[in-house]
Amino acid sequence: MENLTLHLWLRLAGMAAVVIVGALIAHRVLRPVLRRLSSFSPVLSAIVQHCERPTRYALPLLALTLAWQGVPEEMPGIESVQHLTGVLLIVALTWTAMRAVKGAAKGMLSLHPADVADNLQARRIHTQTRVLARTASTVVLIAGLAFILMTFPRARQLGASLLASAGVVGLVAGIAARSVFSNLLAGLQIALAQPLRIDDVLIIEGEWGRVEEITATYVVLKIWDERRLIIPLQWFIEHPFQNWTRRSSEILGTVLLWVDYGLPVEPIRAEAKRLCEGSPDWDGRVCVVQVTDASDRAKQLRILISAADSGKAFELRCLLRERLIDFIQREHPASLPRLRAELGGPLAGMPEAPAP
Repeated sequence: MENLTLHLWLRLAGMAAVVIVGALIAHRVLRPVLRRLSSFSPVLSAIVQHCERPTRYALPLLALTLAWQGVPEEMPGIESVQHLTGVLLIVALTWTAMRAVKGAAKGMLSLHPADVADNLQARRIHTQTRVLARTASTVVLIAGLAFILMTFPRARQLGASLLASAGVVGLVAGIAARSVFSNLLAGLQIALAQPLRIDDVLIIEGEWGRVEEITATYVVLKIWDERRLIIPLQWFIEHPFQNWTRRSSEILGTVLLWVDYGLPVEPIRAEAKRLCEGSPDWDGRVCVVQVTDASDRAKQLRILISAADSGKAFELRCLLRERLIDFIQREHPASLPRLRAELGGPLAGMPEAPAP
């Protein structure tokens, strides 16, 4: 009997070797065919390229799983082999599905490059694609683990007993995982409604920065001084924030100057116009000089300018502030803010004190 069992296993091993070799040959033959068929679509091409490695293992495992169906159940040890092959097949298929999601995301991003002048639509697609791809990969991974556990009878019984008797534990776990699930749901809301996108300029808690990364649970804001601000996704759902590039990157900027009442406004208006026209950061839309405030000592000039984005607006504001101060010092040095006082004898109309 032992010799017969050994003989059957040797034949089974030979059959398995033939099946594996055939599956690998089929994979090698189908790979260039699928590449050629998917070459017309960047998304399909990226999916095929990302799935080449995991399918190299998934095809032989699938072939073995089908081959084991023809083996008699009376074969000693065949159930363990079938179970192991099934678990490995689920792992390979989960890996393939996750790689397919990643390939689809990469192909979609390649169709909408963000390194162009008008990248509003591209940034919208990038945000949706990255968030949805991470969410889909997480769902696929959880589903794969669930299918693996379902192949173990004891694990199924353990899960049923936990669901039936672990009320308090389940309540505590649900409370502990509330923030995780709220962030995941917030990520879906952000992906669909898009209050913010990759490379958007945001003002959060007084910090100015660009959205560098959007993960499944948090957003990375790259601040202007190279710091990184990490914000949970749920924060964006519960708090207001400024988005300077929600519809477009065009923005208005202001320069405020306090000057003496004796300074005429027209020379400042002409000089500001000349500086704007000579700067590559000005987009040609707005360049206005107005008196917006007055105190008992000086008046306030507001120079309102426009630029294509916030970075250019900042550079243009600094340029105008520096050059206009130089212009006032050079052309109207007496018109800078100053404090007036009367020095001398007694006030007019007041009698002098009698001499002692």
